[in-house]
Amino acid sequence: MDDSNPPAGGEAAETGVSGWGAVRAAFALVLAGLVAATVVFGLRDIAQVYPRWIMWSGGALAGFGLLALYGLLAGVLRLGNGRSERLFVDALCRAIGHPLVVTDDRGRAIYANAAYHDLLQNAGSGRLVPLDVLLTPYLDFATPLYQLSQAVVAGRADLRELRVSSLPGMPFGPPGEPVWIRLSVSPMLAGRRLLRLWQFEDISSERARQEQAFARLQFIITYLDNAPVGFFSTRADGQVDYVNVTLAQWLGMDLAQIQGSGVSLTDLLGDNAARLMSGIAARPGGAVTESFSLDLRHGGSGRLFPVQVIHQAGFDAEGEPAPARTVVVPRQFAGGAAAGAISAPRLSRFINNAPIGIAEIGHDGLIRMANAAFIDLSPRVRRGAELALATSAADRNRLQQALAAALQHEGSQHQIEATVEGESPRNVLFTFTRLSADDDTAVVFAVDKTESKSLEVQLAQSQKLMAVGQLASGIAHDFNNVLTPIIGFADLLLAKMRPTDPAFADVMNIKQNANRAANLVRQLLAFSRKQTLQPKVHALTEALSDLGNLLGRVLGEKVELRIAHERDLGLVLVDIHQFEQVIINLAVNARDAMPNGGTLTVRTYNVPLEASRSIMPTLMPPGDYVACEVADTGTGIAKEIRDKIWEPFFSTKDVGKGTGLGLSTVYGIVKQTGGFIFCDSEVGKGTTFRIYLPRYYPQRAGETVVEEKPAESAKRDYTGKERILLVEDEDAVRAFALRALASRGYTVVEANSGEVAIEKIEADEKGFDLIISDVVMPEMDGPTLLRELRKRGIKTKFVFVSGYPGEQFEHDLEGHSGFSFMPKPFSLKQLVEKVKEAIEG
Repeated sequence: MDDSNPPAGGEAAETGVSGWGAVRAAFALVLAGLVAATVVFGLRDIAQVYPRWIMWSGGALAGFGLLALYGLLAGVLRLGNGRSERLFVDALCRAIGHPLVVTDDRGRAIYANAAYHDLLQNAGSGRLVPLDVLLTPYLDFATPLYQLSQAVVAGRADLRELRVSSLPGMPFGPPGEPVWIRLSVSPMLAGRRLLRLWQFEDISSERARQEQAFARLQFIITYLDNAPVGFFSTRADGQVDYVNVTLAQWLGMDLAQIQGSGVSLTDLLGDNAARLMSGIAARPGGAVTESFSLDLRHGGSGRLFPVQVIHQAGFDAEGEPAPARTVVVPRQFAGGAAAGAISAPRLSRFINNAPIGIAEIGHDGLIRMANAAFIDLSPRVRRGAELALATSAADRNRLQQALAAALQHEGSQHQIEATVEGESPRNVLFTFTRLSADDDTAVVFAVDKTESKSLEVQLAQSQKLMAVGQLASGIAHDFNNVLTPIIGFADLLLAKMRPTDPAFADVMNIKQNANRAANLVRQLLAFSRKQTLQPKVHALTEALSDLGNLLGRVLGEKVELRIAHERDLGLVLVDIHQFEQVIINLAVNARDAMPNGGTLTVRTYNVPLEASRSIMPTLMPPGDYVACEVADTGTGIAKEIRDKIWEPFFSTKDVGKGTGLGLSTVYGIVKQTGGFIFCDSEVGKGTTFRIYLPRYYPQRAGETVVEEKPAESAKRDYTGKERILLVEDEDAVRAFALRALASRGYTVVEANSGEVAIEKIEADEKGFDLIISDVVMPEMDGPTLLRELRKRGIKTKFVFVSGYPGEQFEHDLEGHSGFSFMPKPFSLKQLVEKVKEAIEG
């Protein structure tokens, strides 16, 4: 700052033309005007002698004199007002007490209060200088003054507090003792001038009071830290903000780490204790104090030690959690207890760690005490809350009646299953009992049966479907034995007839209806998961693209078809013909659910391992899947019938418009393929079926994907001269097969059982090129016949036929080769093709 200041005048320094100077100039102008006016108007008699301009000049001078007189009066009045304001400012600054000085934009001191003038006098300065000039001899102020000067340049306020060893020549503190000084600077605007207010304060006494308060606080904290009980406090969000040394030592935790890293209540005391302490019913605008017996664990040794926790939870006016305080008192086993008696802390440990919910309920239905498992049932279950209000409205009366009945009879138990409401409803079995006639409370045990109930329903559904499946499988086998000769003999008749023959249409109708019956049988086998599948590696993208045209014809013009595939869709191992049947069945159901038109969307996408965990963890194991989603915008499926849609013969369609086997077939094919299917539906919005098939990785299986080549279209010769042994216990099936093969030139020897077949083989000298055998026969079945012949060294090829799927007996023939399978019913063409394939293969 510039120290070339004007001299001090009292308490203020004047700059430029002062107010009194202006008054003197105005007074001179008044006198001059009055003299000129006297001369001009006094000599008006000789006006004729002097020129006119002299008279005008004198008049003008007189006018200026009058104006100057007005200015003189105004200046005097303004000077009086400014003096009053200065006196007010001086009194105000004098009342502040500590020294202050005002500097202009050039750093010159232009005003100072009386305390600052006293400071100047003590420092030996005879003129008004800025604060930085006054403190130049004291090196302790060099750095703070430089920092404040930087603040002045930046146009902002700032302050510095410093402790100086001593201020010789200054009236602060005892001589030779340290002094606390506060320096500050603040910009202020006076009209258009930017001024700075500098202040110099002795804050030694203020600092002394602060140090005394801090020392007192430190004493209290030290006392609390080393108290014989543990103590901690938590914020409103549940984070721990203070833990005393005693509790930290008990827990084997680093105190600095606890108070510096935002430890939660769970981290400090464990999950069980945290749930108990947070499960207190809110009391708006108040605090609730409760006591718990807990077991805490030492973080280093893992040793458990029992404590009694006194916890005070605060709440604001809206009932939201406020900061809480907790005292932890060590508990010893009750002295003087009888041998073998359980102590209160040990009993509390049993209750708090029980896997089922345990609570104490008052006669008013309020929860007085509850362990962690009981509180976990629902966010509505809290100490101080009414238990009945946590259950569904339909169960509240029954629950209150059970509680009342338990309170009337000591030792009696009253059970009730109720739905506890929350984020997800829970099915809970409550057992109420009264332990003492002198107590008006009841103990309630709560067992969460949600998962077991779900498993019971699933088991019952699975057993029902299994029973129906076994029935369907048995019926299918018998039907296949009946349908095989019907279809076969129809083929034999049609082979001898021309389309113009009168009976040709009748025979064709017989065959067509027999094929329809065979299709129903296949659906039954699909539902029971006992059909014969031929799984191969496929990409659903190509399969569904080929199916698009057929789906368009199935849906009709009113329904829009959309097919979307994710890029890089994974491979699956499926019988593609059966999977196409699944999509067609779902599409037909979707079409019927949209009588006025709509949209059917078929979408495929990959489901990685992590995403699969959240789909249906209780039913579908985690893994990589390929999903196929079929969604419609139809009428939807009501919730009460959604669990029945997979049952065979269940249908919501009118009589004659469906067999009730569509979705059951879908379910069976998907499950037999190793996949899963789930249904989501909302009435009025539509239904979505999601199929999850295990993703197939050829590299993991050591295989390569080979594209299938279309069969050659050239007509093959299905005749032959080979000798065939036909083993079939059904006479009609055997008769059809015999005639069909003989008509193609084969030599056929028939047998109605496995024993007869062995006799025929032993008696035959020429041998057989092929053996066709039924699988299920009385006494000796087909697989037993094969094993017996292999023991005798006979390597003749086998073709097994059965109304049951081939997988059922192939497991019994592990280690054997040279056989193939053909399901019933089969037509004439299928029979001769299979025989030619087996002989040539």
